[in-house]
Amino acid sequence: MPSSFLIRSRKRAILVAGVAALVVATTLGWIGTRPEAVAEDIGIDAVPPQLAISGNFPDPDVSKFGDKYYAYSTNSGRNVPVATSDSATGPWTVTGIDALPNLGAWATPGRTWAPDVSRRPDGSYLLYYTAHSVNPDRQCIGAAVASAPTGPFAPVGSGPLVCPANEGGAIDASTFSEDGRHYLIYKTDANAIGQPPIVYLQETSANGLSLIGNRVAILRNDQAAERGILEAPVLVKQGGHYVLFYAGGEYWNDSYFTSYATSTSLTGAYTKAYRPLVTGASLDGAVNGPGGADVVRGDGGVDSIFFHGHVGGGRSMYRADLGWAGDYPVVRGSRVRYEAERGTLNHCSVRGNAAGASQGQVVAYIDYGDSYVDIRVFTPSAGGHTVAVGFANGSSAGATHRLSVNGTNAGVVTYPHTGWDNWKQVNVNVTLSAGWNTLRFAHGSAFTELDFIEVR
Repeated sequence: MPSSFLIRSRKRAILVAGVAALVVATTLGWIGTRPEAVAEDIGIDAVPPQLAISGNFPDPDVSKFGDKYYAYSTNSGRNVPVATSDSATGPWTVTGIDALPNLGAWATPGRTWAPDVSRRPDGSYLLYYTAHSVNPDRQCIGAAVASAPTGPFAPVGSGPLVCPANEGGAIDASTFSEDGRHYLIYKTDANAIGQPPIVYLQETSANGLSLIGNRVAILRNDQAAERGILEAPVLVKQGGHYVLFYAGGEYWNDSYFTSYATSTSLTGAYTKAYRPLVTGASLDGAVNGPGGADVVRGDGGVDSIFFHGHVGGGRSMYRADLGWAGDYPVVRGSRVRYEAERGTLNHCSVRGNAAGASQGQVVAYIDYGDSYVDIRVFTPSAGGHTVAVGFANGSSAGATHRLSVNGTNAGVVTYPHTGWDNWKQVNVNVTLSAGWNTLRFAHGSAFTELDFIEVR
């Protein structure tokens, strides 16, 4: 940017210099500070998800029954492979057990996908599984029951439980219960007939084997980033919101991702997140194609999210810490963006129409001894984090901001000269507490504008 801009910025700053504490109002809490996962490669190591099960263990379904954790996957040598662990963080042992040694008479082996195991009110266990139906020639959802979480599960009924043949069939079943009522969630396999898929919510009987009333469409494929694919729905209740996790993109490559949609009502409408929650790029390449996610609540106070990623010729199971900023999910290791202009500002102000900046706005005029920007950030678990700071420095040389975390000095952020509206990133390492933290960027030397920060 030409030097005349620097002069204009100084003049504008003088106009507000007499204001003791100019604060641009941004509601602290979720409105205005909602984190957004973002995917930009800036060449810095993130805290990676844990490789929990190597080898081929795709579409993991993970639950805690009693004192033990159980994981189930899409067929790989067995119809429904099983792994166990004493902790969500592992170590995990692949048992060699086939939880579903025999499919229903309506199905043929080889395409048994995305199992879901839940405990019924009577203490027995229910397995929903996707398999290939002989007639109709579609992927359909069947049910099986067992007295133990490892099975053997016995198929129920002479046909599939859900099989809308004219909609391409049905896949990716999951369960949800609330207030004594039970639900099956699934997607129509409309991709198989060249149509957009739809996620449905269907009430069931307590034993999960009978459908009650009409199904309700709760999510549709309507984003280019999903590449026509919307699948692997998993619903959880968090605070006042229902959070529907789902996968988009193509499972066979790195376009596959995990995202979510939220609603204050079980039946919707559900609003999709602005950006995906977890992508290969948001994890800095630590996982290739992170999708097929499942959520486990509260092991030692920390929730877990499990998903698969490509390793060699298979898809292995990964785990990461899952936290809730308000009622919205944040995954440790997946970069989260916070716009600087949504922070709390003192003796500085927002500049709009910032060419090339994230969302077109930045914080400018951080030019005085009492100038600072406070940005609240969230992390699921405590420890060291890397913060990428988006900036432009049009000063004639380097510039600095004084950084503090939760009121404690955290050093200095140094910005090389870039020119105005030439947005770059620098990285700083900080230690954060679990939950919300406040990062303050205060005037140090020369002049720099802040665009955003990303925490991972």
